[in-house]
Amino acid sequence: MKRTLKTIADWIDFRLGIRDVLVPMLLHPTPSGSRWWYVFGSSALTMLLLQIVTGICLSLVYVPSAGEAWNSLDYMTYQQPLGWLIRAIHNNAATAMIVLMIAHMIQVFLMGSFKFPREMTWLIGVALLVLTLGMAFTGQVLRWDQDAYWGLGVGAAMLGRVPYVGPALVRMMLGGPIIGADTLSRFFTLHVFVIPGLLLTSLGVHLWLVLRHGVSEPPVAGRLVSPVTYPATYQEILKRGEGFFPAAIMRDAIFSSLAVIFVVVISAIIGPKGPGLVPDPAMVAAEPRPDWYFLSAFALLALSPPDLETAIILILPVVLLAALILVPFVAGKGERSPRRRPIAVLTVLIALATYGTLTWLGHTSPWSPDMKAWSGTPVPPRIVKQLQPLQMQGAVVFQNKSCRNCHALDGEGGQRGPDLTYVASSLNRDELIRQVIQGGGNMPAFAQHLSPAEVTALVAFLERLKPEPKPVPK
Repeated sequence: MKRTLKTIADWIDFRLGIRDVLVPMLLHPTPSGSRWWYVFGSSALTMLLLQIVTGICLSLVYVPSAGEAWNSLDYMTYQQPLGWLIRAIHNNAATAMIVLMIAHMIQVFLMGSFKFPREMTWLIGVALLVLTLGMAFTGQVLRWDQDAYWGLGVGAAMLGRVPYVGPALVRMMLGGPIIGADTLSRFFTLHVFVIPGLLLTSLGVHLWLVLRHGVSEPPVAGRLVSPVTYPATYQEILKRGEGFFPAAIMRDAIFSSLAVIFVVVISAIIGPKGPGLVPDPAMVAAEPRPDWYFLSAFALLALSPPDLETAIILILPVVLLAALILVPFVAGKGERSPRRRPIAVLTVLIALATYGTLTWLGHTSPWSPDMKAWSGTPVPPRIVKQLQPLQMQGAVVFQNKSCRNCHALDGEGGQRGPDLTYVASSLNRDELIRQVIQGGGNMPAFAQHLSPAEVTALVAFLERLKPEPKPVPK
């Protein structure tokens, strides 16, 4: 049997050259002392593989349709055998991947592993972080519950503030003027095909760069990095090092196994996240909150004065990304030891403290907009006095569906949409019906959330909203 298996293995290897590729990788020399600080990258990769496996299982049941997505997730959670566990593992593996990736980047930053000649390795790592956050956001949208629906609305509102091209970007993001079936289809494609493809490609480049330039040695105080002397110094260090196999790969395997066990156990205990309530554009009191990795941004915007929101949305992400990109170019040489780099250590401590504080505030403080601010404000008496029974029913629908959270009457009400005091002067009955049912602009479609009788009554009320005719002088 051994001889047969060896013959088959030799036959395959001769044609594919697997041994010529894997053996040099496994025996790749690593500096001595590269202990447990270096396991975060490989464990983040393990979490990605775990998400791919569970994602494939989920895609066999998930229906990327606006009308069926929520039902398919509900079915997976409560009826599909072990569906709840697979969903929980998929979600918690995403959380673990983000945590491990951040830990890996902090370790690289503090130990100066981004310095010459590993600048490109750092840049690809930044791209991997951005793509991972993109995976997290698109995955949140695929839950297609109330939080996902309004989270998309918030994201579209933020994107719409981009000068000149904002409306076009929003339309590209949503697949049309409103959140609907095309929106879910686009995010499913991004989450399942586009972003994973970019992620795996970037990961391949990242690993190739690690093999090409080697694993950075543990920093020693006073040993400076110089493009002139470092290559020869690193080769001397490798002579006293060890191969990636078996010691280094064993540490990676142990830590990654523990991470997988931890994710599975936590998933079995706490279960999956969502889906929450069925998405309903009429339920503006949903108070949506993003997943924990975006809570800091949620809190920052809630804390900031309204006149600073646009600057924070448009400028802060660009500044943070530019800062990460510039790190290896600004500090690509010199001291690597964190003991000799107090500014780097202080930067990490401030960043973690700020991120942690904002995340805690975003989780504990009810800072979502006061969506009920205008719901209790009655329709102005002068309008009510002139209403017929059907129009009065429409006023009740207008009030109960919280339309006043976005629209004002006589100047009292929300400012997100236009004042409707005299809306019948600019829109006829057909146009009002189309706007209510199909939506448009920043207004969601209400076709699936209002009965025909409610639409009829609401439009009858809106038709009444026009200036009173002036009396004809005798």
